[in-house]
Amino acid sequence: MSLSLGTIIPRIFLGHVNTSQYDDVATFFTLTHVLQPRSCFISHYKLPYTQNLKTHVAFVSKFDHTCSYPVMEEEADTKQKKFDFFCDPDEKEEEYSKELDVAVRAVQMACSLCQRVQDTLISNTTRSRTNHQVHSKDDNSPVTVADWSVQAIVSWILSECLGSENISIVAEEDVQTLSEANASGLLEAVVETVNQCLAEAPRFGVQKPIPALGTSEVLEIIRRCNSIGGPTGRFWVLDPVDGTLGFVRGDQYAVALALIEDGEVVLGVLGCPNYPMRKEWLSYHHRYHRIISKLTPPTSETWNKGCVLYAKRGSGKAWMQPLLHANKMFVWPNQAKQVTVSSIDNPALATFCEPVEKANSSHSFTAGLAHSVGLRKQPLRVYSMVKYAAIARGDAEVFMKFARAGYKEKIWDHAAGVIIIQEAGGVVTDAGGRPLDFSKGLYLEGLDRGIVACSGSTLHEKIIDAVDASWGSSSL
Repeated sequence: MSLSLGTIIPRIFLGHVNTSQYDDVATFFTLTHVLQPRSCFISHYKLPYTQNLKTHVAFVSKFDHTCSYPVMEEEADTKQKKFDFFCDPDEKEEEYSKELDVAVRAVQMACSLCQRVQDTLISNTTRSRTNHQVHSKDDNSPVTVADWSVQAIVSWILSECLGSENISIVAEEDVQTLSEANASGLLEAVVETVNQCLAEAPRFGVQKPIPALGTSEVLEIIRRCNSIGGPTGRFWVLDPVDGTLGFVRGDQYAVALALIEDGEVVLGVLGCPNYPMRKEWLSYHHRYHRIISKLTPPTSETWNKGCVLYAKRGSGKAWMQPLLHANKMFVWPNQAKQVTVSSIDNPALATFCEPVEKANSSHSFTAGLAHSVGLRKQPLRVYSMVKYAAIARGDAEVFMKFARAGYKEKIWDHAAGVIIIQEAGGVVTDAGGRPLDFSKGLYLEGLDRGIVACSGSTLHEKIIDAVDASWGSSSL
Protein backbone atom coordinates (compact mmCIF):
# COMPACT_ATOMS: atom_id res chain seq x y z
CA MET A 1 0.00 0.00 0.00
CA SER A 2 1.46 3.38 -0.96
CA LEU A 3 2.08 5.90 1.78
CA SER A 4 2.36 9.66 1.89
CA LEU A 5 4.76 10.52 4.71
CA GLY A 6 3.36 14.03 4.92
CA THR A 7 -0.06 12.57 5.61
CA ILE A 8 0.78 9.59 7.74
CA ILE A 9 3.64 10.71 10.01
CA PRO A 10 1.52 13.01 12.20
CA ARG A 11 -1.07 10.26 12.58
CA ILE A 12 1.60 7.67 13.39
CA PHE A 13 3.15 9.94 15.99
CA LEU A 14 -0.21 10.48 17.65
CA GLY A 15 -0.89 6.75 17.62
CA HIS A 16 -3.87 6.87 15.26
CA VAL A 17 -2.52 4.53 12.58
CA ASN A 18 -2.27 0.76 12.45
CA THR A 19 1.13 0.46 10.76
CA SER A 20 0.67 -3.25 10.03
CA GLN A 21 -1.38 -2.32 6.95
CA TYR A 22 1.59 -0.63 5.29
CA ASP A 23 4.58 -2.37 3.71
CA ASP A 24 6.78 0.59 2.89
CA VAL A 25 6.90 2.69 6.03
CA ALA A 26 10.18 4.55 6.23
CA THR A 27 12.31 3.89 9.29
CA PHE A 28 13.47 7.46 9.50
CA PHE A 29 11.03 10.11 10.71
CA THR A 30 11.61 13.82 11.09
CA LEU A 31 9.27 15.29 13.65
CA THR A 32 9.04 19.06 13.40
CA HIS A 33 7.11 21.83 15.09
CA VAL A 34 4.43 21.32 12.43
CA LEU A 35 3.85 17.75 13.59
CA GLN A 36 4.17 18.13 17.34
CA PRO A 37 5.66 21.35 18.70
CA ARG A 38 8.43 20.73 21.24
CA SER A 39 7.45 17.12 21.70
CA CYS A 40 10.06 15.04 23.46
CA PHE A 41 8.41 11.62 23.28
CA ILE A 42 10.09 8.83 21.38
CA SER A 43 7.56 6.64 19.59
CA HIS A 44 8.88 3.08 19.59
CA TYR A 45 7.42 1.64 16.41
CA LYS A 46 8.10 -1.69 14.74
CA LEU A 47 7.62 -2.87 11.18
CA PRO A 48 5.48 -5.97 10.63
CA TYR A 49 8.35 -7.88 9.05
CA THR A 50 10.58 -10.30 10.97
CA GLN A 51 13.80 -8.35 10.64
CA ASN A 52 16.12 -6.13 12.59
CA LEU A 53 15.41 -2.44 12.42
CA LYS A 54 16.81 0.79 13.67
CA THR A 55 14.37 3.60 14.38
CA HIS A 56 15.54 7.20 14.24
CA VAL A 57 13.81 10.19 15.71
CA ALA A 58 14.44 13.85 15.08
CA PHE A 59 13.05 16.59 17.24
CA VAL A 60 13.12 20.30 17.85
CA SER A 61 13.40 21.33 21.48
CA LYS A 62 12.73 24.67 23.09
CA PHE A 63 16.47 25.25 22.94
CA ASP A 64 16.24 25.04 19.12
CA HIS A 65 18.61 22.09 18.80
CA THR A 66 17.63 19.65 16.06
CA CYS A 67 19.08 16.16 16.14
CA SER A 68 18.63 12.66 14.78
CA TYR A 69 20.00 9.48 16.29
CA PRO A 70 19.19 5.77 16.70
CA VAL A 71 16.96 5.08 19.68
CA MET A 72 16.16 1.39 19.35
CA GLU A 73 17.54 -1.59 17.51
CA GLU A 74 16.05 -5.02 18.05
CA GLU A 75 14.17 -7.81 16.34
CA ALA A 76 10.63 -6.97 15.33
CA ASP A 77 7.78 -8.56 17.23
CA THR A 78 4.30 -8.04 15.89
CA LYS A 79 2.79 -8.92 19.26
CA GLN A 80 4.44 -5.98 21.02
CA LYS A 81 2.75 -2.58 21.16
CA LYS A 82 3.96 -0.34 18.37
CA PHE A 83 4.10 2.74 20.56
CA ASP A 84 5.67 3.39 23.92
CA PHE A 85 2.91 5.77 24.93
CA PHE A 86 0.44 5.90 27.78
CA CYS A 87 -2.90 5.54 26.05
CA ASP A 88 -4.27 3.26 23.41
CA PRO A 89 -5.29 5.17 20.25
CA ASP A 90 -8.96 5.00 21.18
CA GLU A 91 -8.22 6.70 24.50
CA LYS A 92 -6.31 9.70 23.18
CA GLU A 93 -8.93 12.20 24.26
CA GLU A 94 -9.22 10.86 27.81
CA GLU A 95 -8.74 13.74 30.23
CA TYR A 96 -5.28 14.12 31.77
CA SER A 97 -3.94 10.98 30.07
CA LYS A 98 -0.98 12.71 28.46
CA GLU A 99 -0.21 14.68 31.61
CA LEU A 100 -0.19 11.47 33.64
CA ASP A 101 2.05 9.76 31.12
CA VAL A 102 4.57 12.59 31.25
CA ALA A 103 4.42 12.76 35.05
CA VAL A 104 5.08 9.03 35.50
CA ARG A 105 8.09 9.15 33.17
CA ALA A 106 9.42 12.22 34.97
CA VAL A 107 9.12 10.56 38.38
CA GLN A 108 10.71 7.34 37.11
CA MET A 109 13.69 9.37 35.88
CA ALA A 110 13.83 11.34 39.13
CA CYS A 111 13.90 8.13 41.17
CA SER A 112 16.78 6.82 39.07
CA LEU A 113 18.68 10.04 39.76
CA CYS A 114 17.96 9.81 43.50
CA GLN A 115 19.18 6.23 43.69
CA ARG A 116 22.56 7.22 42.27
CA VAL A 117 22.94 10.18 44.63
CA GLN A 118 21.85 8.16 47.68
CA ASP A 119 24.28 5.42 46.71
CA THR A 120 27.08 7.98 46.74
CA LEU A 121 26.00 9.33 50.12
CA ILE A 122 25.92 5.87 51.68
CA SER A 123 29.11 4.54 50.15
CA ASN A 124 31.30 7.40 51.31
CA THR A 125 29.61 9.94 53.57
CA THR A 126 32.71 12.00 54.31
CA ARG A 127 33.73 12.35 50.69
CA SER A 128 30.14 13.07 49.68
CA ARG A 129 29.79 15.96 52.08
CA THR A 130 33.04 17.52 50.92
CA ASN A 131 31.77 17.15 47.37
CA HIS A 132 28.83 19.44 48.11
CA GLN A 133 26.22 16.68 48.29
CA VAL A 134 24.43 17.78 51.50
CA HIS A 135 23.62 21.25 52.84
CA SER A 136 21.45 22.66 55.61
CA LYS A 137 18.56 25.08 55.13
CA ASP A 138 17.81 28.00 57.42
CA ASP A 139 15.56 25.72 59.50
CA ASN A 140 18.42 23.19 59.79
CA SER A 141 16.63 20.63 57.63
CA PRO A 142 18.89 18.95 55.07
CA VAL A 143 18.87 19.64 51.35
CA THR A 144 20.92 17.69 48.85
CA VAL A 145 22.13 17.80 45.28
CA ALA A 146 19.26 15.41 44.53
CA ASP A 147 16.63 17.98 45.65
CA TRP A 148 17.75 20.61 43.15
CA SER A 149 18.58 18.09 40.44
CA VAL A 150 15.18 16.39 40.58
CA GLN A 151 13.47 19.76 40.49
CA ALA A 152 15.45 20.63 37.36
CA ILE A 153 14.70 17.28 35.70
CA VAL A 154 10.96 17.40 36.35
CA SER A 155 10.71 21.05 35.32
CA TRP A 156 12.54 20.35 32.05
CA ILE A 157 10.47 17.26 31.19
CA LEU A 158 7.13 18.93 31.91
CA SER A 159 8.07 21.92 29.77
CA GLU A 160 9.48 19.86 26.90
CA CYS A 161 6.86 17.13 26.75
CA LEU A 162 3.79 19.28 27.32
CA GLY A 163 4.92 21.87 24.80
CA SER A 164 5.02 24.96 26.98
CA GLU A 165 7.78 27.05 28.46
CA ASN A 166 5.28 28.59 30.87
CA ILE A 167 4.45 25.48 32.90
CA SER A 168 3.40 26.62 36.37
CA ILE A 169 5.11 24.62 39.12
CA VAL A 170 4.96 24.91 42.90
CA ALA A 171 8.11 23.29 44.30
CA GLU A 172 10.05 23.23 47.52
CA GLU A 173 13.50 24.42 46.44
CA ASP A 174 14.74 27.72 45.03
CA VAL A 175 17.99 28.85 43.45
CA GLN A 176 19.08 31.28 46.16
CA THR A 177 21.67 28.93 47.66
CA LEU A 178 22.89 27.81 44.24
CA SER A 179 23.36 31.41 43.13
CA GLU A 180 25.59 32.43 46.03
CA ALA A 181 29.19 33.28 45.25
CA ASN A 182 30.57 30.47 47.41
CA ALA A 183 28.28 27.81 45.91
CA SER A 184 30.12 27.18 42.66
CA GLY A 185 31.02 23.63 43.67
CA LEU A 186 27.43 22.85 44.64
CA LEU A 187 26.06 24.29 41.41
CA GLU A 188 28.60 22.35 39.37
CA ALA A 189 27.52 19.13 41.11
CA VAL A 190 23.86 19.86 40.36
CA VAL A 191 24.52 20.56 36.67
CA GLU A 192 26.57 17.39 36.36
CA THR A 193 23.88 15.30 38.09
CA VAL A 194 21.14 16.75 35.89
CA ASN A 195 22.98 16.01 32.67
CA GLN A 196 23.91 12.49 33.78
CA CYS A 197 20.21 11.82 34.28
CA LEU A 198 19.09 13.44 31.03
CA ALA A 199 21.67 11.42 29.11
CA GLU A 200 19.58 8.35 29.98
CA ALA A 201 16.28 9.97 28.99
CA PRO A 202 15.76 7.74 25.91
CA ARG A 203 15.46 4.71 28.21
CA PHE A 204 12.31 6.33 29.55
CA GLY A 205 10.92 7.20 26.13
CA VAL A 206 11.96 10.84 26.45
CA GLN A 207 14.23 12.73 24.06
CA LYS A 208 17.45 14.00 25.65
CA PRO A 209 18.72 17.55 25.04
CA ILE A 210 21.61 17.96 22.63
CA PRO A 211 23.92 19.54 23.57
CA ALA A 212 23.78 18.98 27.32
CA LEU A 213 22.25 21.73 29.44
CA GLY A 214 24.52 24.53 30.58
CA THR A 215 24.67 26.15 34.00
CA SER A 216 22.36 29.02 33.07
CA GLU A 217 19.78 26.63 31.62
CA VAL A 218 19.79 24.44 34.73
CA LEU A 219 19.34 27.49 36.94
CA GLU A 220 16.50 28.69 34.75
CA ILE A 221 14.53 25.43 34.84
CA ILE A 222 14.87 25.34 38.63
CA ARG A 223 13.97 29.02 38.94
CA ARG A 224 10.77 28.66 36.95
CA CYS A 225 9.32 26.46 39.74
CA ASN A 226 8.17 29.61 41.51
CA SER A 227 4.38 29.41 41.36
CA ILE A 228 2.47 30.13 44.57
CA GLY A 229 -0.58 28.10 43.59
CA GLY A 230 -4.07 29.41 44.29
CA PRO A 231 -7.76 28.74 43.60
CA THR A 232 -7.74 29.11 39.80
CA GLY A 233 -5.78 27.81 36.86
CA ARG A 234 -3.52 24.82 36.46
CA PHE A 235 -0.25 24.21 38.26
CA TRP A 236 2.00 21.31 39.16
CA VAL A 237 3.10 20.59 42.72
CA LEU A 238 6.49 18.95 43.27
CA ASP A 239 8.37 17.72 46.29
CA PRO A 240 11.64 16.64 44.67
CA VAL A 241 12.84 14.58 47.65
CA ASP A 242 10.18 14.20 50.32
CA GLY A 243 11.80 12.94 53.50
CA THR A 244 15.30 14.26 52.83
CA LEU A 245 16.48 13.14 56.28
CA GLY A 246 15.46 9.58 55.43
CA PHE A 247 17.15 9.97 52.05
CA VAL A 248 20.44 11.04 53.63
CA ARG A 249 20.28 8.18 56.13
CA GLY A 250 19.62 5.55 53.49
CA ASP A 251 16.02 5.09 54.63
CA GLN A 252 12.64 5.77 52.99
CA TYR A 253 11.92 8.87 50.90
CA ALA A 254 9.65 9.78 48.00
CA VAL A 255 9.46 11.86 44.82
CA ALA A 256 5.99 13.42 44.72
CA LEU A 257 4.35 15.15 41.75
CA ALA A 258 0.72 16.26 41.45
CA LEU A 259 -1.35 18.37 39.08
CA ILE A 260 -3.87 20.81 40.54
CA GLU A 261 -6.58 22.49 38.48
CA ASP A 262 -8.85 25.17 39.92
CA GLY A 263 -7.89 24.16 43.44
CA GLU A 264 -8.53 20.41 42.99
CA VAL A 265 -5.89 17.70 42.71
CA VAL A 266 -6.51 15.94 39.39
CA LEU A 267 -3.59 13.51 39.28
CA GLY A 268 -0.76 12.35 41.47
CA VAL A 269 2.44 10.34 41.04
CA LEU A 270 4.47 9.04 43.96
CA GLY A 271 7.89 7.47 43.48
CA CYS A 272 9.16 5.37 46.40
CA PRO A 273 12.64 4.06 45.46
CA ASN A 274 13.27 2.13 48.69
CA TYR A 275 9.76 0.79 49.23
CA PRO A 276 9.99 -3.03 49.46
CA MET A 277 7.50 -5.06 47.50
CA ARG A 278 6.72 -7.20 50.55
CA LYS A 279 4.72 -5.54 53.32
CA GLU A 280 6.64 -7.09 56.23
CA TRP A 281 9.92 -5.63 55.00
CA LEU A 282 8.77 -2.02 55.36
CA SER A 283 9.12 -1.89 59.14
CA TYR A 284 12.27 -4.01 59.01
CA HIS A 285 13.87 -1.61 56.54
CA HIS A 286 13.26 1.33 58.87
CA ARG A 287 14.80 -0.41 61.89
CA TYR A 288 17.83 -1.71 60.01
CA HIS A 289 18.14 0.71 57.11
CA ARG A 290 21.90 1.16 57.55
CA ILE A 291 22.59 -2.57 57.30
CA ILE A 292 20.18 -3.04 54.41
CA SER A 293 21.57 -0.08 52.50
CA LYS A 294 25.06 -1.59 52.77
CA LEU A 295 23.95 -5.08 51.74
CA THR A 296 21.69 -3.89 48.92
CA PRO A 297 22.76 -0.40 47.73
CA PRO A 298 20.11 1.88 46.19
CA THR A 299 21.31 1.25 42.65
CA SER A 300 21.51 -2.54 42.97
CA GLU A 301 18.91 -4.94 41.59
CA THR A 302 19.50 -7.56 44.29
CA TRP A 303 16.47 -6.67 46.38
CA ASN A 304 12.91 -6.45 45.15
CA LYS A 305 12.16 -2.85 46.06
CA GLY A 306 11.11 0.43 44.55
CA CYS A 307 7.83 1.43 42.93
CA VAL A 308 5.87 4.30 41.41
CA LEU A 309 2.20 4.74 42.31
CA TYR A 310 -0.17 6.97 40.35
CA ALA A 311 -3.82 7.88 39.93
CA LYS A 312 -6.03 10.47 38.31
CA ARG A 313 -9.25 11.99 39.56
CA GLY A 314 -12.48 10.12 39.03
CA SER A 315 -10.91 6.93 37.68
CA GLY A 316 -11.62 4.91 40.80
CA LYS A 317 -8.29 3.17 40.28
CA ALA A 318 -4.72 3.57 41.50
CA TRP A 319 -1.79 1.83 39.89
CA MET A 320 1.71 0.74 40.84
CA GLN A 321 4.63 -0.09 38.58
CA PRO A 322 8.17 -1.09 39.54
CA LEU A 323 11.11 1.23 39.12
CA LEU A 324 12.91 0.89 35.84
CA HIS A 325 16.17 -0.95 36.39
CA ALA A 326 19.43 0.01 34.71
CA ASN A 327 19.76 -0.77 31.00
CA LYS A 328 16.02 -1.47 30.66
CA MET A 329 13.68 0.37 28.31
CA PHE A 330 10.47 1.89 29.63
CA VAL A 331 7.49 0.35 27.84
CA TRP A 332 4.04 1.27 29.11
CA PRO A 333 2.47 -0.02 31.30
CA ASN A 334 5.78 -1.28 32.71
CA GLN A 335 4.26 -4.24 34.58
CA ALA A 336 1.76 -1.98 36.31
CA LYS A 337 -0.89 -3.50 38.51
CA GLN A 338 -3.87 -1.99 40.25
CA VAL A 339 -3.59 -1.35 43.98
CA THR A 340 -6.43 -1.07 46.48
CA VAL A 341 -6.67 -0.19 50.13
CA SER A 342 -6.98 -2.84 52.83
CA SER A 343 -10.41 -4.21 53.74
CA ILE A 344 -9.54 -4.36 57.46
CA ASP A 345 -11.94 -2.26 59.53
CA ASN A 346 -11.21 -3.77 62.96
CA PRO A 347 -8.93 -1.35 64.85
CA ALA A 348 -7.25 -4.22 66.70
CA LEU A 349 -6.00 -5.62 63.39
CA ALA A 350 -5.12 -2.31 61.76
CA THR A 351 -1.64 -0.86 61.28
CA PHE A 352 -1.20 2.89 61.65
CA CYS A 353 1.58 5.09 60.31
CA GLU A 354 3.04 8.28 61.67
CA PRO A 355 6.08 10.47 60.96
CA VAL A 356 9.49 9.39 62.24
CA GLU A 357 10.55 12.77 63.57
CA LYS A 358 8.85 14.38 66.57
CA ALA A 359 9.78 17.93 65.59
CA ASN A 360 6.60 18.65 63.63
CA SER A 361 4.19 16.04 65.00
CA SER A 362 3.09 14.69 68.37
CA HIS A 363 3.77 11.00 68.93
CA SER A 364 2.26 11.18 72.41
CA PHE A 365 -1.10 12.42 71.16
CA THR A 366 -1.32 9.84 68.38
CA ALA A 367 -0.36 7.11 70.86
CA GLY A 368 -3.19 8.12 73.19
CA LEU A 369 -5.59 8.42 70.29
CA ALA A 370 -4.61 5.01 68.94
CA HIS A 371 -5.21 3.43 72.33
CA SER A 372 -8.64 5.02 72.68
CA VAL A 373 -9.69 3.79 69.23
CA GLY A 374 -8.41 0.28 69.86
CA LEU A 375 -5.32 0.29 67.63
CA ARG A 376 -3.07 -2.26 69.29
CA LYS A 377 -0.19 -2.71 66.85
CA GLN A 378 3.04 -0.79 67.15
CA PRO A 379 3.02 2.30 64.92
CA LEU A 380 4.82 2.09 61.61
CA ARG A 381 7.08 5.14 61.60
CA VAL A 382 8.15 5.97 58.09
CA TYR A 383 9.72 9.01 56.47
CA SER A 384 7.90 10.93 53.76
CA MET A 385 4.78 10.26 51.72
CA VAL A 386 5.67 6.58 51.72
CA LYS A 387 2.99 6.50 54.45
CA TYR A 388 0.39 7.39 51.83
CA ALA A 389 1.75 4.65 49.57
CA ALA A 390 1.48 2.12 52.39
CA ILE A 391 -2.24 2.82 52.79
CA ALA A 392 -2.93 2.87 49.05
CA ARG A 393 -1.19 -0.49 48.65
CA GLY A 394 -3.06 -2.05 51.57
CA ASP A 395 0.06 -2.41 53.73
CA ALA A 396 -1.37 -0.14 56.45
CA GLU A 397 -4.81 1.15 57.34
CA VAL A 398 -4.32 4.48 59.15
CA PHE A 399 -2.09 7.54 58.89
CA MET A 400 -2.40 10.26 61.50
CA LYS A 401 -0.45 13.48 61.78
CA PHE A 402 -1.14 16.20 64.31
CA ALA A 403 1.28 19.08 63.90
CA ARG A 404 2.65 21.02 66.81
CA ALA A 405 1.54 24.60 67.34
CA GLY A 406 2.89 26.99 64.74
CA TYR A 407 3.64 24.38 62.09
CA LYS A 408 1.83 24.75 58.76
CA GLU A 409 1.40 21.81 56.41
CA LYS A 410 2.64 22.44 52.87
CA ILE A 411 0.69 21.30 49.83
CA TRP A 412 3.65 19.48 48.25
CA ASP A 413 3.85 17.17 51.29
CA HIS A 414 0.36 15.77 50.67
CA ALA A 415 -1.15 16.45 47.22
CA ALA A 416 0.10 13.38 45.34
CA GLY A 417 -0.51 10.99 48.22
CA VAL A 418 -4.05 12.20 48.89
CA ILE A 419 -5.42 11.52 45.41
CA ILE A 420 -3.70 8.13 45.19
CA ILE A 421 -5.33 6.96 48.43
CA GLN A 422 -8.70 8.34 47.39
CA GLU A 423 -8.68 6.62 44.00
CA ALA A 424 -7.47 3.40 45.65
CA GLY A 425 -10.62 3.46 47.79
CA GLY A 426 -9.46 5.26 50.92
CA VAL A 427 -10.46 8.43 52.77
CA VAL A 428 -8.31 11.49 53.55
CA THR A 429 -9.55 14.53 55.50
CA ASP A 430 -8.45 16.88 58.21
CA ALA A 431 -9.22 15.93 61.81
CA GLY A 432 -12.61 17.61 61.53
CA GLY A 433 -13.64 15.34 58.66
CA ARG A 434 -13.30 18.02 55.97
CA PRO A 435 -11.48 17.53 52.65
CA LEU A 436 -8.00 19.04 52.47
CA ASP A 437 -8.03 22.40 50.69
CA PHE A 438 -5.28 22.80 48.10
CA SER A 439 -6.59 26.12 46.76
CA LYS A 440 -5.08 28.48 49.35
CA GLY A 441 -1.53 28.74 48.06
CA LEU A 442 1.55 27.02 49.42
CA TYR A 443 -0.03 25.84 52.66
CA LEU A 444 -3.06 23.78 53.69
CA GLU A 445 -4.74 26.79 55.24
CA GLY A 446 -7.73 26.21 57.50
CA LEU A 447 -6.60 22.72 58.44
CA ASP A 448 -8.61 21.48 61.41
CA ARG A 449 -6.03 20.18 63.92
CA GLY A 450 -4.40 17.50 61.78
CA ILE A 451 -4.64 14.99 58.95
CA VAL A 452 -6.31 11.59 59.05
CA ALA A 453 -6.00 9.08 56.20
CA CYS A 454 -7.69 5.69 56.39
CA SER A 455 -8.32 2.67 54.24
CA GLY A 456 -12.07 2.96 54.75
CA SER A 457 -14.88 5.02 56.23
CA THR A 458 -15.42 2.80 59.30
CA LEU A 459 -11.94 3.36 60.72
CA HIS A 460 -12.00 6.98 59.63
CA GLU A 461 -15.21 7.76 61.52
CA LYS A 462 -13.88 6.12 64.68
CA ILE A 463 -10.71 8.18 64.59
CA ILE A 464 -12.50 11.45 63.90
CA ASP A 465 -14.84 10.77 66.85
CA ALA A 466 -11.86 9.93 69.05
CA VAL A 467 -10.10 13.16 68.09
CA ASP A 468 -13.13 15.18 69.16
CA ALA A 469 -13.29 13.30 72.46
CA SER A 470 -9.57 13.61 73.22
CA TRP A 471 -8.63 17.02 71.90
CA GLY A 472 -9.50 18.97 75.03
CA SER A 473 -6.87 17.12 77.05
CA SER A 474 -4.17 17.48 74.39
CA SER A 475 -1.02 19.49 75.07
CA LEU A 476 -0.25 20.06 71.37
